[in-house]
Amino acid sequence: MSYSRVAVLRVFFVALALAIASVPLSAEKKQPPPPPARAKSPVPAVTDDYVHKEFGDNCSLLAGPPQFVGDLDGDGIDDLAVAARCKNPMADQAEYGFLVADPYNSFLGFGEVKVTSTFASDAPERKGVSLLVVHGVGPEAWRSDKAKPKFLLINLPFKTLTVKRLALKKKTVLGVYMEEKGEGENTSSVVFWDGKKYRYQVLGASLE
Repeated sequence: MSYSRVAVLRVFFVALALAIASVPLSAEKKQPPPPPARAKSPVPAVTDDYVHKEFGDNCSLLAGPPQFVGDLDGDGIDDLAVAARCKNPMADQAEYGFLVADPYNSFLGFGEVKVTSTFASDAPERKGVSLLVVHGVGPEAWRSDKAKPKFLLINLPFKTLTVKRLALKKKTVLGVYMEEKGEGENTSSVVFWDGKKYRYQVLGASLE
């Protein structure tokens, strides 16, 4: 066998070996991240003192709905979600560094929160009802004194709240599930972090 033919065969077998070695790498497509841990209750429970510290005196805890701790934004750090009643959502957002958002009316096509924040419920017990979300930062997570992303979500028509896993196209996240009241009576829906903002999605009729 001539030297040139040997050299060609060597190149062929080296290329074949590299191709075979690369097959597992290409076959192992990027796997979706593991699902987040299930939400739990904060211990000790959040008080009005915490709410006033993070969102101002215009907001106070809403009696009844449970409080939740879980990784809502997918960064591996626990976040907090609690129901509250806020008299004037827009008044303190610059002072306390939170963002007022309205996922529900954004879903319906009303995207200007300065306008939708003035919408008032016909039911007195629904006025000012909000969902407060604090994204965790560092080892102390949502309890940290460092500046952290905070959201005051308005106009969510919830009757009950629970936090559990939500399967999206490419990953599983924690969502805030709601049984609705008012116009959406007997309808279930969910609010979840899409990587940039909190998004509202209708799930359909409840099983009640």
